[in-house]
Amino acid sequence: MDISISGTVTEGFEPVKEVFTQLWEDIEIGASLCVYHRGRKVVDLWGGFRDPAMTQPWRADTLINVYSTTKGMGSLALAILHDEGKIDYNEKVATYWPEFGAAGKQQVTVAQLLSHQAGLCGVETRLTVADLYDWPKMTNLLAAQKPLWTLGTGAGYHAITWGFFPGELIRRITGKTLGQYFHEKVAQPLEADFYIGLPATELARCGTMVGPNRARRLPAPGPKPTMPALFPIALQNPSISPFKDASSDVWRQAEIAGANGQSNGRGIATVYAALAMGGALNGTRVISEAALAAATQQEGGEELDLVLAKTMRRARGFMLNTGGQFGPNQAAFGHEGAGGSVGFADPIQQLAMGYAMNQMQADANATPRSTLLSDAVYACLEKLGE
Repeated sequence: MDISISGTVTEGFEPVKEVFTQLWEDIEIGASLCVYHRGRKVVDLWGGFRDPAMTQPWRADTLINVYSTTKGMGSLALAILHDEGKIDYNEKVATYWPEFGAAGKQQVTVAQLLSHQAGLCGVETRLTVADLYDWPKMTNLLAAQKPLWTLGTGAGYHAITWGFFPGELIRRITGKTLGQYFHEKVAQPLEADFYIGLPATELARCGTMVGPNRARRLPAPGPKPTMPALFPIALQNPSISPFKDASSDVWRQAEIAGANGQSNGRGIATVYAALAMGGALNGTRVISEAALAAATQQEGGEELDLVLAKTMRRARGFMLNTGGQFGPNQAAFGHEGAGGSVGFADPIQQLAMGYAMNQMQADANATPRSTLLSDAVYACLEKLGE
């Protein structure tokens, strides 16, 4: 496909632009990529289109739904609250949110809750997408829900429900929503283009999500993998349509901190650039090194996830590098989003990367586009002797 790529790359990182451009030979429609190294922006690219009909150019400031990449931002917000001495990861959740202690959850700690160990990957009540916009309803349902597995026996991905946990804790302690707190403590100081709860004034910048089944190239039909029994309650109650739901204005303006952040590669990378540098970027500190270390302390082991049936290392909200999805260094951390978006920090290389796109991954067996890009970035570093 003949498309125009805009932006800049620092000398030595030209191969990253080549790989980014090649993505349009496959399924890419519109995307943005940004990389920081040692606090300096070395890649800032965007291209393609923000709509499925490929008539509206993807611009430098285009925003797109980044699904669970949002969880990294929610994790950082809670970590800043910890940094302020207002919450303890080892304290019981019910200390801050008394109603949460119902149905056998009184001993669940904040660290366990954030690391997907609380057995609340879903609720047994049948939900609609509209219910996700009703914060009191969702937090009351989750507080009353009995854990879906025996506490202490494993972790299961809390795909949508996760965002209500840091959000409710922040609300109980500060009186602010997670989106407000994140904007005040992170996005605004760093001038990072990332929103959890998009203002109406920014809606015109948004691109449209394209589901996996709408990709220009679809994988050959094959046997569907057998998913664990918890998968439907975690990811299909409710089912969220990329176009009808995740591209709607009501979704974009809501605060669903597990799944509906609106951003782009530059916005994501700017936040992680600060984390890759120990919590500060260009003289602006958003979190202390000690609090960042606490937030990235491993909680989940390397056992199979009870929802996704794959191995996942987890910290207190952040994903820890597992199988090289965040490059070669085990110390890297961040979060991926459904369909392909990603943000991560590598404190060893002092590197951060953000990638966001509107065409969701179509072939589960294909190498993720974010991996192709991060591999190119690290290859450049190696060639530069970094």
